[in-house]
Amino acid sequence: MNEVLGKIKNKIIVSVQAMPSEPLYDEVCINALIKSVINGGAAGLRVAGVRDVKNAKKLADVPVIGITKPSKIPSNYKELVYITPTIKDAASIIDAGADIVAFDATFRNRGTKENILQIINFIHSKGRLAMADISTFEEGIINSLLGADIISTTLSGYTTYSEKNSSEPDFELAEKLSKTIDVPIILEGRIWSPEEVTKAFDSGAFSVVIGSAITRPQLITKRFVKAAEQL
Repeated sequence: MNEVLGKIKNKIIVSVQAMPSEPLYDEVCINALIKSVINGGAAGLRVAGVRDVKNAKKLADVPVIGITKPSKIPSNYKELVYITPTIKDAASIIDAGADIVAFDATFRNRGTKENILQIINFIHSKGRLAMADISTFEEGIINSLLGADIISTTLSGYTTYSEKNSSEPDFELAEKLSKTIDVPIILEGRIWSPEEVTKAFDSGAFSVVIGSAITRPQLITKRFVKAAEQL
């Protein structure tokens, strides 16, 4: 097994991200979050942008998953490819030191002449692992055939054709993929409790990525506020 994959097998990866419009986007704040989750036992990090990839590599001796994304997520995000959409984006993250490059590997229109295979091949040419963020079983299968090293359920529920009425993680997708292909499956998206982490691994997940439940206090706060409003 690849050394990087060995370090995250059966472990928790924490997504440490904030949008430029949010208070925690400040470099000092993001760095503090990175240190905090590492102190808490995170075995890997998922961060966005050159600045945070570089800092993550300096601050933590764990595998770093790097992505790029726009400074503002458009309202029609379910129709768009915006996570590391191009080879140029992948190159910037690799140059910053990312061990794994995650990219949108859905079947949506990419808006560029580059296709998924070209992005995977480029990542491999630089000696990095390619992590395909997908939204459906079919996308997972195709990306495994194209050579993706990791398949992640990141975008399940976040494309127009994978919309779900459930607020739960897509355990079903992770389980179906893990039983069908011999590629590590990462479960990411809507994990809010330790019980869901256990269920994710029981579903066949190789690793679990947790973001909002740990590193986005405004969303954590909203959950409690919503409960209070229902009294």
